[in-house]
Amino acid sequence: MTASSTSSAPSLRLENAHTGEILELRRRRRGNETWLELSGSLPPGREGPPMHIHYAEDEAGEVAAGTLTAHVGGKQVEIATGGAVRLPMGIAHRWWNAGDQPLVFNGTARPLVDLDRYLQATFEVLNAGPPGRPPLFYIAHVALRHRQTQHVIVMPAPLQAVLFRAVVAIGTVLGKYRGTDWPGCPARCGGAPEVSDGEA
Repeated sequence: MTASSTSSAPSLRLENAHTGEILELRRRRRGNETWLELSGSLPPGREGPPMHIHYAEDEAGEVAAGTLTAHVGGKQVEIATGGAVRLPMGIAHRWWNAGDQPLVFNGTARPLVDLDRYLQATFEVLNAGPPGRPPLFYIAHVALRHRQTQHVIVMPAPLQAVLFRAVVAIGTVLGKYRGTDWPGCPARCGGAPEVSDGEA
């Protein structure tokens, strides 16, 4: 956890060592609702996350600099600086920076379920392997435990669940998940700090 570069409120800072993507996350509570605030950046010509679905959280945001290109529900869109984007729950989407300027964006995911914990674990696993090849035992563990809320579309969800259950079973036998010193360990991935409405 670090202090955000744009705010005095605490945030969880994640960085993908392969793509240069940076995310700063904080939980915001207002009344009975909690949502996730996201601030992020992606260097020119870099891919964001692969095609994925959030089953329980709506994402919405604004492009602060650069241009965001996205596939949302089978359509490609481009959002320039100052433009808004909505990535509804249950709709497959991916995004990237096809431009020659850094992409900077701010947004929210609401209602927050587990996106911050999922991202924290996923970034750990991605950084533990070579580009494009996250360690299978650990990415399977993350995907399996978040399968009700998050899904990366690499294969049909039922088939992925069966395959990843087998991988996690083998990993358990091999001792891959002993202790807390392994990529994406849930004991270390507690999510973003929560701030009140009075904090910037």
